Amino acid sequence: MTIMNDETREFVAMHRNEDVRELALKAKRVEGLDLPLALDQIAGWQIARKKLPQWASCEGIVYPPHISMEQCSSQFTAQYKSEIAQTLLAPAATVRARVSDSGESDNQTTKSEPQLSDSAESVMQTAKSAFQLSDSPESDTLVARSSMVDLTGGFGVDFSYLARGFSQATYVERQRHLCDLAEHNMAALGLDQARIVCGDGVEYLRQMGPVDFIYLDPARRDEHGSRTYAIEDCTPNVFELRDLLLVKSRFTLVKLSPMLDWRKAVVDFDGAVREVHIVATGNECKELLLVLGQQVHEEPSAPRVFCVNDNQRIDYDSAAYTQGLRIGGKPLPEAKNYLYEPNASIMKAGCFDLVEERFGVTQVGPSSHLFVSATPVADFPGRGFAIEAIGGMNKKDIKRLLNGTKQANIAVRNFPLTAPQLRKKLKLADGGPVYLFGTTMQGCDHVLLRTSKI
Repeated sequence: MTIMNDETREFVAMHRNEDVRELALKAKRVEGLDLPLALDQIAGWQIARKKLPQWASCEGIVYPPHISMEQCSSQFTAQYKSEIAQTLLAPAATVRARVSDSGESDNQTTKSEPQLSDSAESVMQTAKSAFQLSDSPESDTLVARSSMVDLTGGFGVDFSYLARGFSQATYVERQRHLCDLAEHNMAALGLDQARIVCGDGVEYLRQMGPVDFIYLDPARRDEHGSRTYAIEDCTPNVFELRDLLLVKSRFTLVKLSPMLDWRKAVVDFDGAVREVHIVATGNECKELLLVLGQQVHEEPSAPRVFCVNDNQRIDYDSAAYTQGLRIGGKPLPEAKNYLYEPNASIMKAGCFDLVEERFGVTQVGPSSHLFVSATPVADFPGRGFAIEAIGGMNKKDIKRLLNGTKQANIAVRNFPLTAPQLRKKLKLADGGPVYLFGTTMQGCDHVLLRTSKI
């Protein structure tokens, strides 16, 4: 790893809020200044300021080239992984920290919470407040009692957050320059328990002793550099490592492409998946996380599914909601006063019957994935709108719906026109306070719903 000299470090500190492209063209050539390195550090810090604010606030962090910064985990998703690990490893007698924010969990039984030791209390408290970590990374280190291995270290963002919950944390990575970078940055972050190993993760897995937790983020590019999504096409192939992972760790967390069908992935892992986490932020699905672990009961059990979009969270037993696409069991309310659009994690999970049951709303029609209700719904995991008018696609209804409106936000779900096509047909500009949805209701009627955001 190239270490910044004084001239380069001073240049970075002086110009890190400036446009990197302009700096590349206009920067004066100063003796001793490593301009390419300086520009990488400035660009990396500018990305980290939004994506990894704790890292950005830590002096001494060295950033990789731009593409690695674009591809690395965000602070939000890395912290969420840390929460998963600490909750999984919390004392079995305690109440699970990740109880659904939307109310009672399915098949929940009442438990009394025992008195915890100071160490256990610290672990549980951290799991419950994983999104409220101090701005100082050095102060986040947990009172931990376990061991973990990250077999696909990379830039080390996920490792840096996972490691805080363990007394022993090992980072494994084949590329020497990334190992050197990780060794430097983990020290800068105050992670004294971090151990950096330069080597092949699969070989390390075969030779290592058992640990409490393993993390894997398989590379999703083939030998030609093309992006791939199928688990068996990633490196390493986690399917091939399944049995070894179950032997070597209590739990393994696998990060996969959000493009994958999580139900098929669960089937393909043949009873090893304990939990499924669908993680979105800003209403964009970012990660699919699977928790692998030994089967507790003789009969295979369906995993629990966690849907996360920023601070919106629900979880459910997937065995109880196997008919996620079911339509027609609940008639539409006579008064359709409110429209609800699920967030990206709910859409990915496909748990639409769960949403109906838990929030008292009704699906508007097959494959539309929009919900209506007569009364407002508190804490719905998605966006809510007040319905002002509903009409068909005939000229009379359209004139009544628009009522002189010249601009609107347009979305379509299960509709014969795309949003741009509908906008062109209605001759509307984009934006404004009106939200117009084109969809198909029960009975196969194509309708427009004029709404305003709640």
